Amino acid sequence: MKTLTLLGSTGSIGTQTLDIVTHHPEQFRVIGLTAGSNVALFAQQVRQFRPEIVALRDTNQLADLKAAIADVDPQPIILGGEAGIVEVARYGDAESVVTGIVGCAGLLPTIAAIEAGKDIALANKETLIAGGPVVLPLVQKHGVKLLPADSEHSAIFQCLQGVPEQGLRRIWLTASGGAFRDLPVEKLATVTVADALKHPNWSMGRKITIDSATLMNKGLEVIEAHFLFGLDYDQIEIIIHPQSIIHSLIELQDTSVLAQLGWPDMRLPLLYALSYPDRIATNWEPLNLVKAGDLTFREPDHDKYPCMQLAYAAGRAGGSMPAVLNAANEQAVALFLEEKIRFLDIPRLIEQTCDRHQVDNRADPSLDDILAADQWARQAVAEATQTLSLAGTC
Repeated sequence: MKTLTLLGSTGSIGTQTLDIVTHHPEQFRVIGLTAGSNVALFAQQVRQFRPEIVALRDTNQLADLKAAIADVDPQPIILGGEAGIVEVARYGDAESVVTGIVGCAGLLPTIAAIEAGKDIALANKETLIAGGPVVLPLVQKHGVKLLPADSEHSAIFQCLQGVPEQGLRRIWLTASGGAFRDLPVEKLATVTVADALKHPNWSMGRKITIDSATLMNKGLEVIEAHFLFGLDYDQIEIIIHPQSIIHSLIELQDTSVLAQLGWPDMRLPLLYALSYPDRIATNWEPLNLVKAGDLTFREPDHDKYPCMQLAYAAGRAGGSMPAVLNAANEQAVALFLEEKIRFLDIPRLIEQTCDRHQVDNRADPSLDDILAADQWARQAVAEATQTLSLAGTC
């Protein structure tokens, strides 16, 4: 039985991970859980899985959580705030930590788990995008496994099993194209938050669904793939695959192409990250290629998806620039979800922020440099938003 800690248990990654635990109680046991602010769901999870330690990010709701689980016996250790989440990440004898926290907030807990010698099931891409220069040396130093738990990087990782060193030539990351893949680019100026949240294939959180609509999710995945698999940016490409059946592909030196296929279901990559190198039998619906029908592909429209090229540029710049890109995107997406800016303002704000950071880009950033760049970028977006407001564009 493998012992787990789950960071971000009430989000889409968290609930699907706990669904795996529910259906495989002989394989997995939960040691720790953390959540943001959804006390009602979090209390239900604590009751069901009886972790040893829990943390709620929103300290204003700690009293409500304690009241909701007052009759749970034995009582878990209950912590709050960012520091509490870090403590849960490093706690006890959990063998693997699933990082389901959205955004750069997952960086410090992930580092704490690595330093405590725990394997990482990485569902938080921002950990490597912002913190890759710091995180990868720590993974090597502490001898832990860093296993991708999102669909695209898991697909690549699965395809690479058995491929000899130096055998990989190129990676193809597949993208659904998001909510606007069939919308003419000239109509993007008037799309709404509700429009952008209508993902055609996947059920995901609000932030990642907007990232899918801008294709920033793929740009961020390009940077993550660079850190995970050690390829140059010229060797990592994006292709639109509307059906989301092929989750990514690799091209080998002899031009052979390998792909991993499956229905759009995040449980599959999560299960593989948790059970690697084993394969656990499930009762999930097997892929039926006849039912899946035609599988089609097309090149992404660079005019429709400017965020994609912004991510490539930030990745090639390296240093602290990817952290700035990521933070600027998080801040811009949050403002869009609050209906304070328009959809097309997202790439404008990100580009302005990255341009401003060029003179201050740290080539070999420390953790403090990365955290400082993250905070600076958020403030820079907030300042630029005021300029947009004064100009009457939002």
